[in-house]
Amino acid sequence: MRLKNKKILVTGGAGFLGSFVVQKLLERGVPKKNISIPRSKDLDLRKWENCVKTVKGQDIVIHLAAVVGGIGYNQKIPGQMFYDNLMMGAQLMEATRQTSVEKFVAIGTICAYPKHTPVPFAETSLWHGYPEETNAPYGLAKKMLLVQAQAYRQQYDFNAIYLLPVNLYGPGDNFSPESSHVIPALIKKVVDAQKAGQKYIDVWGTGKASREFLYVEDCAEGIVLATEKYDKSGPVNLGANREIKIKNLVKTVCKLMDFKGEVRWDKTKPDGQPRRMVDATLAKKEFGFRSKTDFEKGLKKTIEWYLNQLT
Repeated sequence: MRLKNKKILVTGGAGFLGSFVVQKLLERGVPKKNISIPRSKDLDLRKWENCVKTVKGQDIVIHLAAVVGGIGYNQKIPGQMFYDNLMMGAQLMEATRQTSVEKFVAIGTICAYPKHTPVPFAETSLWHGYPEETNAPYGLAKKMLLVQAQAYRQQYDFNAIYLLPVNLYGPGDNFSPESSHVIPALIKKVVDAQKAGQKYIDVWGTGKASREFLYVEDCAEGIVLATEKYDKSGPVNLGANREIKIKNLVKTVCKLMDFKGEVRWDKTKPDGQPRRMVDATLAKKEFGFRSKTDFEKGLKKTIEWYLNQLT
């Protein structure tokens, strides 16, 4: 599918991932006037009539908008996480189906995988158990978009695809202490400790859990490649084929930021899912996606971006 002359709706297009997706579309020659970015303050996508209004006249819908956050945020508002994400996604896809939109690109989450999925996570393991409890409401709400996409393809021949990115990081990430994920949370903790002359940082959990991180610009490229080239019903992982223990992540961030203080592990707080890393070979095979950004280089760019925001 050539995107150049398409009218493309990007929900969440002003957000962390969305701003990079929009940039990738512009680089492919999509005119700025052809890209619609609804803002949540103007259009609440939990309301049916707003979904109908926003998809009108579009050729492609890329649905990135989500209520999302780290473990603490998931534990604080699980009901809202479930309802908001489910209603936005389900209604937007149905509104899209009812119009002449050519393609719907649904962005799922690594949180949809079962708690004890064998590593690396293969797409075939997606239904082999219940997600990790702290983020299950979010993970399952996003997973329902896969069920909906496959059902709509079967009944209505509706072209909907479903992508599963791992944890993202990069410039423009959410650094709010209430809702940030692990990398921005760590960077902020180190900066705050350095500013206050504090000789330690407190970190949740034991450090034994592992995660995989994908640089946000790489993920945006994967989404646009899939929009252009992938038209099948099966879910597809987007990852970097790299697993790191949280303990080693903390060491790396401290090293890059020249923080030599103590790391105090708060073992009363949950680790979340024990291990996370996906098998991303299907994305390479189906639409030529491969992560390009070296992890430490990506971390440096993220740290630099955050420090620049403070000056």
